[in-house]
Amino acid sequence: MREITIAIDAMGGDHGPHVTVKAALQALRAEPDINIVLVGLEDVIRAELKANRAETGTHLRIHHASEVVKMDDPLPVALRIKKNSSMRLTADLVKRGEADAGVSAGNTGALMAVSRFVLKTLPGIDRPAIASTLPSRTGSTYVLDLGANVDCGAEHLLQFGIMGAALAAAIEHKERPSVGLLNIGEEDIKGNEVVKRAGELLKDSGLNFHGNVEGDDIYKGTVDVVVCDGFVGNIALKTSEGLAKLIGDQLRTEFKRNPLTMLAGLIAQPVLRAFKRKLDPRRYNGASLLGLNGVIIKSHGSADVFAFTQAVHKAVEEVRGGLLRRIAEQVGNHQNGLPEEEGEAA
Repeated sequence: MREITIAIDAMGGDHGPHVTVKAALQALRAEPDINIVLVGLEDVIRAELKANRAETGTHLRIHHASEVVKMDDPLPVALRIKKNSSMRLTADLVKRGEADAGVSAGNTGALMAVSRFVLKTLPGIDRPAIASTLPSRTGSTYVLDLGANVDCGAEHLLQFGIMGAALAAAIEHKERPSVGLLNIGEEDIKGNEVVKRAGELLKDSGLNFHGNVEGDDIYKGTVDVVVCDGFVGNIALKTSEGLAKLIGDQLRTEFKRNPLTMLAGLIAQPVLRAFKRKLDPRRYNGASLLGLNGVIIKSHGSADVFAFTQAVHKAVEEVRGGLLRRIAEQVGNHQNGLPEEEGEAA
């Protein structure tokens, strides 16, 4: 197995090197066969390494960047002015082949714009999409787009289905993951004209298309991949995050209501810990910017060390799973009018 190199925007996110450097060290301990390049202000990174009693070596090096894209920087600043930013140079390393993937907790819009400018899109892909996983009864469900494309045509939704299926195949090792189209009902007559047309295209795509799914199917695990436009997807994601926080807050409130409920909470601790682990959003941190000619993972800006480490692991998994190759093959099969099975056999 060849070594994989991950470039990390060490300056991105709310916490910068205080989190990203520690996460890099944790990732290296968990996967000693990978290499990590920390991109950012060298003096700051070295100081953080020293604070963690670590230093550069065979599997860890620093790539100096003199500028930092702040969380509130406008897109033109990130794209045209700060050309030596840690975010930009992370994408550059991926483009030049010096890194197999890049990870950043920086501004989402800036990261997408910079990555698309530097890496371009894969042939046959019109728009990159943001994809991530949400917990389900059967494990997890891949959902895209989560906010990169507010207005989409039917062909874009088809491309999202192709990319999402490739992502699930790369990570879950399922050669024919099931794909569902998020709608207001399961019937073919439901939805607006774009969604109806997208359903027709997905049926004829050669993908393992289940049909229309509703919001609750995301958590039932009805399909492996759920496709929607970025407007709907982002609302679904933020609603899910809010609901998870509400459930956690309400449980804590109820268990503290009186001595009897406090005792019940103490007895229920093993169940509550398992419940928390299952729904912990940190476990699912790391959204994939699909459709780019390179693997880029967007970590949540407020991610702690554990969460950012998960994003690094996700980047490694996508590279090992041959994500870019899978997307290119499936897009090629679609453009050539081949069913997925025939394209793979050929």
